[in-house]
Amino acid sequence: MSNDRYLAAAIQLHSGEDKAANLAIATELVEQAAARGARLVVLPEFFNCLGRMESIIAAAEPIPGPTSRAMSELARRLQITLLAGSLCEQSDQPGKAYNTSLLFGPDGQQLARYRKMHLFDVDVPDMVRVTESDWILPGSDVVCTTTPLGALGQATCYDLRFPELFRRLVDRGMDVLVMPSAFVAPTGRAHWEVLLRARAIENQVYVVAANQYGPQTPNLESYGCSLIIDPWGTVLDRAAETGDTVVMAEIDPAHAAEIRSGLPSLTHRKL
Repeated sequence: MSNDRYLAAAIQLHSGEDKAANLAIATELVEQAAARGARLVVLPEFFNCLGRMESIIAAAEPIPGPTSRAMSELARRLQITLLAGSLCEQSDQPGKAYNTSLLFGPDGQQLARYRKMHLFDVDVPDMVRVTESDWILPGSDVVCTTTPLGALGQATCYDLRFPELFRRLVDRGMDVLVMPSAFVAPTGRAHWEVLLRARAIENQVYVVAANQYGPQTPNLESYGCSLIIDPWGTVLDRAAETGDTVVMAEIDPAHAAEIRSGLPSLTHRKL
């Protein structure tokens, strides 16, 4: 990883079921981030289509496909490293797809593909009831990619609750965690920031977390509050619970190295 500081951005969106409209808004905000100097930009989960699961599955694409090609061209045109949130990737199983996050380099090359590993099957009384596995197939690969901006570890939304995944990522050299999400509002208010800061602190990495916001269906609302957090657990920038916006902060490799040197907890592990 270079010792050069750089700006990272998390894009907060309220995506709906109109794919063309979603792509237009996402593109505009990524362009804004790049114009402000961001070299790493992260979009949220299901940024190109979010709503009823039937609609999300109907919008599934092959990779490469229309959305991935558009994101590749966007990264190339703006000369940024772009984590294209996640999109619904077609599978061989009828009615099911993958929740897939793609990483593109400044030349437009696809650097990595991460399929969401942990699926959101929960029933919290009076809060949220979702069975993601009825529609989505789980991935199995831990994905950490070396880039000029550092080693970028990928995880998506509900993955946040499984710290063993992030230990695997930091063992592979992760410097920055890129975290696209559509984290729901009821649990988001209680857990979103707490868990993101914990992942940053215990793994001593920067976290760039881009979240959806607002109601996607009558029974499902995303929390917003996109965040960028440093390896000490300090929130560097945050969004409100609502609003299309760009969250930006500086990634400083020297700061991360100083934290790991002064508090070398990763070298003290026993298990």
